[in-house]
Amino acid sequence: MKNAENLYVKSPKPAFLFILLFILVVHLPKAASVDDDNNINFTFPDFNPNTHRIVYEADAYASGNVIQLAADQINKGLNGSVGRATYYKPMHLWDNSSGNLLLAGFTTQFSFSIDSLHNSSHASGFAFFLAPNGSNIPPGSVGGCLGLQTNCLSNLPYDVKSKFVAVEFDTHHSPWDPAGMSEHVGVDINSVKASNPTVKWWWSDIENGGKVNAFITYNSSTKNLSVFLVDASDFSGENSSSLSATLDLSRYLTEWVTFGFSGAAGYSTMTELQTIYSWNFSSTLQVSMNTTIHPPAIAPSLPVNPRRKSKTWLCLVLAIVSGIFALLLVLGLVWLFCRRGKYNKMRDDGPMPVNVEMEKVTAPRQFSYKELRLATSNFADKGLLGEGGFGKVYLGLSDINCSIAVKRITPHSQQGVKEYESEVTTITRLRHRNLVQLIGWCHDSKEFLIVYEFLPNKSLDYHLHREPCLLTWDTRKNVIQCVLHRDIKSSNVLLDLSFNAKLGDFGLARLVDHGQESQTTVMGGTDGYIAPEYLVTYKATKESDIYSFGIVALEIASGKKASAVIERNGKRFKTKLLEWVWELYGKESLLDAADPQLHGNYDMEQMERLLLVGLACANPNYYARPSITRAIDILGFKAPLSMLPRELPVPTYIAALEDNIVTSPASNSFHTSGSRRSETQTSGNGSNTHS
Repeated sequence: MKNAENLYVKSPKPAFLFILLFILVVHLPKAASVDDDNNINFTFPDFNPNTHRIVYEADAYASGNVIQLAADQINKGLNGSVGRATYYKPMHLWDNSSGNLLLAGFTTQFSFSIDSLHNSSHASGFAFFLAPNGSNIPPGSVGGCLGLQTNCLSNLPYDVKSKFVAVEFDTHHSPWDPAGMSEHVGVDINSVKASNPTVKWWWSDIENGGKVNAFITYNSSTKNLSVFLVDASDFSGENSSSLSATLDLSRYLTEWVTFGFSGAAGYSTMTELQTIYSWNFSSTLQVSMNTTIHPPAIAPSLPVNPRRKSKTWLCLVLAIVSGIFALLLVLGLVWLFCRRGKYNKMRDDGPMPVNVEMEKVTAPRQFSYKELRLATSNFADKGLLGEGGFGKVYLGLSDINCSIAVKRITPHSQQGVKEYESEVTTITRLRHRNLVQLIGWCHDSKEFLIVYEFLPNKSLDYHLHREPCLLTWDTRKNVIQCVLHRDIKSSNVLLDLSFNAKLGDFGLARLVDHGQESQTTVMGGTDGYIAPEYLVTYKATKESDIYSFGIVALEIASGKKASAVIERNGKRFKTKLLEWVWELYGKESLLDAADPQLHGNYDMEQMERLLLVGLACANPNYYARPSITRAIDILGFKAPLSMLPRELPVPTYIAALEDNIVTSPASNSFHTSGSRRSETQTSGNGSNTHS
């Protein structure tokens, strides 16, 4: 920020050149793209009818800077409509020229609406699809066929040779759809009649044309296809649906694929408008530099209706005139800034004093309070993502149209500036793919704010403890990753579009050298995840972090919270998850702890290992816990299972643990031997404690 402001004063000529460059950039076509033979990257904030990079088929067209996939049947008296809008270049999906199959990964985000024009009878919806390069709309593919296959609405055989993979946003219940699902989201492979998986579209405002944001990611390493759908006006993310599927695209699609949108409207009164407002796409295929790529000829565009052509020369004249006007305006501003002198003064309040180490942070940048207030719509409640002990987190939109999460530290909080400094310096130094990345910070106008990357799939505990739970066993295995954090819990494990785990919330974290411990005078962490010895010493060690990891592992396996509610003899009891799982282990019924929402769809040996690793890591005695390396080896079948006592040990305090012990009333609960189990009955009006 400061450097950008100083540019106007210290070097007027470079500033002038910079402004000229800016003018040239903003007057280029709005859709930016950087493509090569193997990778495609583009951004369409809107759709100019004159662009050559979108190919329209059948009834699809661009109008008013948006894409309409199907015709307005009510106003035009049509009966059945279908259309496609695809990118003009094919995507290189996979390559085996080197003898090893290489598969591309991709991420796409688009905003859309489906409008039934206040009609309660909806049509069929649309799909984002990939198909062999050169594919066109098959005949007879209106209605529920979504422009993807022939004769799906009749008993006639459809083309078994049709190849496509699609994510459907279906707004009409067809005979082959799951019972009770009118609006739903599903993954189609070569047939719209075999969506797998399928989830209910939990929120939709089709009768009013509500705007929706969709995120689709394909991870080529895990072969995981993830879909996240959220109401564009609900920043909290409560009105959302998500699904995940393991899918090897190279088995179903050709090396080069056409990709884009395909939609269809129904018959009679079942009509709707399917509108695409914006589209971002990025694909990556790592091909050897020695490999020669021969992309296929680009499929020619279909003839465009002459009435949709615009007068190109008029647009060119308007662009030139607007460019000249903008140039004169900017020249005037430069002259004004030069007269005013140095233009780098911050807000009237000035920067608040912080530790000098904050100024050493180089990768992220410092934001002004005005920027973040604008990005979050003045910290509107509708953008509230969550609230913690030290502040609230809001969804924002950065100046490059990128979603961000803005944490606003509570003014005059007990931890205050220290927690703010700790969080920024810690997460900045720990750059890792499994850590939430810091984008920037702000400490002016008596405000402390931290800007992170936005992870749309929320936190691990949100998915584990909701019904239905959409986390498959494969997804849960991928989540078992951790780092020394001192506040490890499922709500701090955030999930990206591919359900990859990233640790967040570093207000309690400390940078600790290997072999050293972190001393603090204020107890941090969350009840249920805190190691017993930490209650005595107030010192965070590798062993106390491993304890927290063990509790999270038990949560992932069981789907229950750290303070679990279980049923026994028709009554519900509240107990600690660790105690309940250890009791099942002692009864040789460990697999009874597996999450019932998995419906048995897991590897029994892997589940057993995860539960045993969770118990071993959460052993109340710190010296009996495995190292994180050994825990990972056990999970990966590289080390034998740990031998555990049949009863939950009582934490044993060893004087050699610390030279200096912080006195705590909790020390009275430490004994030298024995075991324990406690439950609190939650059924009925009262509560009874059993020991």
